[in-house]
Amino acid sequence: MKNREEKIQDFINQLDTKIDIDIKYFCSTMDIDNSEDIFEAIENNGGFNIEIIYYSNAIEYLKENDSSLHESIGIAVEYGYNLENINSEVLASLLASQKIREEFEELREEIEEFFESLEEEEV
Repeated sequence: MKNREEKIQDFINQLDTKIDIDIKYFCSTMDIDNSEDIFEAIENNGGFNIEIIYYSNAIEYLKENDSSLHESIGIAVEYGYNLENINSEVLASLLASQKIREEFEELREEIEEFFESLEEEEV
């Protein structure tokens, strides 16, 4: 029978197939007790910071994901960027980072249900 940490590790491993982040790389099962712990571990270790380098890669990403630049410029404004500090790589990186956070948020309910069932098993 698996102990709590092994069950958490197995769960984290299967989450890796649903999001483009190596969650197990950022999370130590010893510190994980809920979805917020997983989010904080990824956030604190820079896991949501996606960097898109090279103009051509950035332009291609923006063309596919935000051709009007409306969303990416909005994110840049939220983070306090000035016009002189914005370029295609910054906009693409900010947008990709935001999208990966949103993908994680879509998993939050599944993560919370896992930890609730884990608590129920231990009672």
